[in-house]
Formats: sequence, C-alpha cells, structure tokens
Amino acid sequence: MEILVLSVAVVLLYLAAYHTYGRWLSRRIFALTADRLCPSREFEDGADYVPTSRAIVFGHHFTSIAGTGPIVGPAIGVIWGWVPALLWVVFGSIFIGAVHDLGSLVVSLRNRGKSVGDLAGALVGPRVRLLFMAVLVLALTLVLAVFGLVIASVFENFPEAIFPCLIQVPLAVAIGLWLHRRGASILPAALASLALMYLAVFFGDTGPLGQFNAAMAELPVWVWTSLLLAYCYVASVLPVWVLLQPRDFINSLQLLSVLGLLVCGLVAAALTGGAALAPDGTRPSLEMAAPAFQWNPEGAPMIFPFLFITIACGAVSGFHCLVSSGTSSKQLRCETEARFVGYGAMLTEGFLATLVIIACAAGLGLGLATAGGGMLFGTEAWEHQYVSWGEAGSLASTVAAFVAGGGNFLEKTGIPATAAVALMGVFVASFAATTMDSACRLQRYVIQELAATVAPRAKSAAPARNATRFLRGSHRAALLAVLAAAMLAAIPAGGEPWTLENAGRGGMMLWPLFGALNQLVAGIAFIVITFYVRAKNKPVWFLILPMIFMLLMPLWAMATQVFFGTGAAPSWIASGQWALAAIGATSIILEIWLIIEAWLLWQRRPEPA
Repeated sequence: MEILVLSVAVVLLYLAAYHTYGRWLSRRIFALTADRLCPSREFEDGADYVPTSRAIVFGHHFTSIAGTGPIVGPAIGVIWGWVPALLWVVFGSIFIGAVHDLGSLVVSLRNRGKSVGDLAGALVGPRVRLLFMAVLVLALTLVLAVFGLVIASVFENFPEAIFPCLIQVPLAVAIGLWLHRRGASILPAALASLALMYLAVFFGDTGPLGQFNAAMAELPVWVWTSLLLAYCYVASVLPVWVLLQPRDFINSLQLLSVLGLLVCGLVAAALTGGAALAPDGTRPSLEMAAPAFQWNPEGAPMIFPFLFITIACGAVSGFHCLVSSGTSSKQLRCETEARFVGYGAMLTEGFLATLVIIACAAGLGLGLATAGGGMLFGTEAWEHQYVSWGEAGSLASTVAAFVAGGGNFLEKTGIPATAAVALMGVFVASFAATTMDSACRLQRYVIQELAATVAPRAKSAAPARNATRFLRGSHRAALLAVLAAAMLAAIPAGGEPWTLENAGRGGMMLWPLFGALNQLVAGIAFIVITFYVRAKNKPVWFLILPMIFMLLMPLWAMATQVFFGTGAAPSWIASGQWALAAIGATSIILEIWLIIEAWLLWQRRPEPA
C-alpha cells in the first residue's frame, strides 16, 4: 500500500508543478501569447514546417524524447537505491528537465524554428555554436549507430514484438496519406491501428505470425542495423505528416495504454498481491525489494556524478533540446501550446521513469523466473537480477528487469504472462525505433545548418563551396547522416576481427561517452536559454543552478572516466582505450573553453531584444 501512496503522491506533485511552476514560466518568464506568429505558419512548406494540433505534436514530441531512455536509465540507476533514483527523477524533471525542454522550445519558436545549436552563435558566440554543433553530430551519430543494436537485441529476446513493430510503419503511412486527403480526425484511425498491433501481440507466437517472428529474430545484427538505417533515411526526408506524425501519435497512444495498464496492475498488486504464488502458497505482497540506498554496489562507479549521467531521460536529457528546437517548434501552430508540449511531456516522461523504478524495485519482487524454471520472490529476485554493476548495466539485463517487473503488473490486469512480456517488448522496441528515426531527422537538420554556416565562408574556394551547397539538400544531408552511422556501426567492437557476425556493434566502442556528452548538451542548452532570458530583461536565478549542475556533472564524469576509472573499471588511459581517452579529453578541454568564453561574454550585458 505504501508504494501505491507513493505513486499517487508523485502524480499529484507533477500536476501541482505543471499548474504552478510551469504556468509561472510560461506567463511570467517566456510570456507566451497566442498572437505571435509561429514558424509553422510563417514558413509552412508541407514537409518540415507544418501547423499541427497540439495533441499530435505532443505525441510526436513525447515519443521522440522518451525512446528507451526513461526505461534503460532508471533500470540501471536503481542499483544505487530506489530513493536517490526516484528523487532525481521527480525533482530533476520538475526543476531541470521540464525547464530545459520548455526553454529550448520557446527559444526556437521565437527564432524561425532554428535549433538551439544553431542559435548558440547568435545568443552566445560563434565558437560556442561550433562546439555545440560538433557535440551534436557526435552524439546523434552514436544514437543512430547503437540503436539498431538496441532494437536487434530486443527482437532477439522478445521475438513476439517483431511483427507488431514492423506493421506499425505501413499503418502510419496509410493513416498519414488518408488524413492528408480527407482532413479527418486522426484518433479513430490511430486507435484502430493500435488495436491491430495488439492483436498481433496476442497472436504473435502462433501460426504464420509466430513463424515469421522466429525467422526474423534469427537475422544478424548487421542486417537489422542496415534495414533500420535505410528506414531512417526514408523517414527523415518524408514530410512529417506522412510517417512521423501518425506513427508517433500511435506510439503515444500505445504509451498511454501501457501506462494505464501498469497503473491498474500496480493498484491490483498493492491491494491483493502478485499474480504468481510464493512457495508457501500465498501471493507475495507488493514491497520494495531493492534497497532504499546502496552507496557502493559491486563494481559500480560512485553515485556522484554517475547517477545523474546514468538517469538522463526521465530527469533531464540534452537530446530533448534537439527535439524541442528541431522538430516540435516547426509544428506547433500556437505559441501558448508550448507549455503543454514542452513542460507537460517532460513531466509525463518523469512519471514513466517513476513507474520503471517501481517495476524494477518492487514489481520484480512479485516473481522472477530463473533459467532453471524456478521462481524467485522479494529481495532474492532483485539481488538475482542486480548481482553486480557489470550484470545489471548490460542492455539485455536492464530491459529484462523492466519487462519482468512491468509484466508482473500487467498480469494482474488479466493479461496472460506470455502476452504481457510480448506487450512490454513491443513497448520498448517501438520507442527505440522512434528515437532512432527522429535522431536521423535531427542529424539532417544539424548537417544542413552547418553547411549553411560554412557556405558563406567558402566563397573563395570553389570545391568547399560546392561541397557545402551539396550538403544543404535534405536527401544528401540525410544520406551523410546514415552513412556516418553505418561506418561507425560496421567497425567490430572490442578489437574483434571484422566479420559480418561482428558488424553492427561498432557504436558500442564510443557509447560510454554518450551519457556525459548527452548531459553536456543539456548544460550548453541551458547557457543558450539563460542568455536568451537575460537579453529579455527577465530573471535568470532559476536557470543558474541547473546550468551549473548540468555543466559540472558531465565534466566530473568525463574526467573520472578518462583519468581515474570507475568502480572496478580502470581509466580509459590505463586500459589503453585511446580513442575514448582522446575524445573524452578533447571534450573536457572544449567544455572548459566554452565555460570560460560564456563567462567572459556574460560580463557584457546584452541589449534587450
């Protein structure tokens, strides 16, 4: 019952934050008004700038910022104890993450729908802009290179999820084309598509569907990576109304339905216990199986700063500013809807991360099937899954912890165990795919913005001018984004010999950098937002501490990884990981340079805009 009370308290806190702090930011700080012309209407082109209802923009925005981040991060971070993980998610999302997302969205809305990275030059300085853009290119390339592996791993472990995820694409395209011609409501068509997906889940392990899923699960990683990158290229150049908007709206309905089922299952488990019977014939009660605090888990790095790097999505994530200023700002039709999309979506993601923490910390204790066919309950189940940092921190383990704990909740709603697990697998894979193709579109924007910046400086050099003009095209920029990710993914991980079996895992070599780079992006975005708010003669006190925190945490984490090592792992220099060490050290130098330059520019108070 205590867990149910805790969940209700989190919901009430989020509602209060939205209607108080979120309203204050929208009205007093950013002064949102319905009278100002939004970029979607001013530059409407039917492809990227498309005025869209706030419900559909919310669906796109939420599914793009969420992905697997609020699942994987909290599922790992709970190893330090459920209390610090939950506190960081709840208060981080209210006072840092939602402010970051809303601020990025508003700054872009007020500046022709440009990305925060592009605006860094005008609001802070040209060198800050180049640094920001370089970090974005690296981070987005890593996302594209690795998420094919993420999805392939989910499909390998949960084959029942394959067909429902694949069928979503043609369904979304059909809805997009139909709605574009008819102008009808998207909700009935999206609900019908969701119903078809769920029917495929329930019958996904039988008959022809089961055979199809089993055959597709055998495909090697490099095949999945190639197919997914090809899909990302197509998705990133299509008009947003063809695939991006309807697919994301379907996924948002999927999320809301799964969240609803998880909440119903949590309530049922809190009142009547788990679905599986314990050895004594009773139903295990819903209790926290994870420790409240665990300062030194085996092999894990120290909680400071790595909790705040590990749990990004759900609390604050730099990737969100790219979605806010990259795609969502080009679709909002009214400025006053920014609070609902920017601030509201982040709080919704925080609630998802809260449910993930509860699923891993308590739901897992309701019953965990072992390889030998037995069942573990309570603390034994949690300790079996989180035996050490090395075991708990792997992709398969984190996804499995959430799927098992969440599946226990779904079983309490009457869903069979196999269907519950398949449903959770579809949930994870769908959001990973959403993040992947959104990242490709965002990478296209970044490449085009960089090309547009370099082109004027290349007037005296014909080859350079032609190259930059070449990359200003949508198809060519998207192709470069996909090829760069494919080249990184093709490199075998861990020094293994190059074979087709090893290909597709290359992004994992640089993946340890992503957590710190991602949070560094958030810190730089806060610099841009702070400069913008200050230029408007508005108070910035509520931005200063989040900005310092989000610059300090990645700097601390990067320095620890490069020079000192984490937990049982030696430093990158000591272990001979020279690529990681070089990029990490370069990032440290550039961040310090950026902070110094921003501080010097801060001394020159800008004129009110």
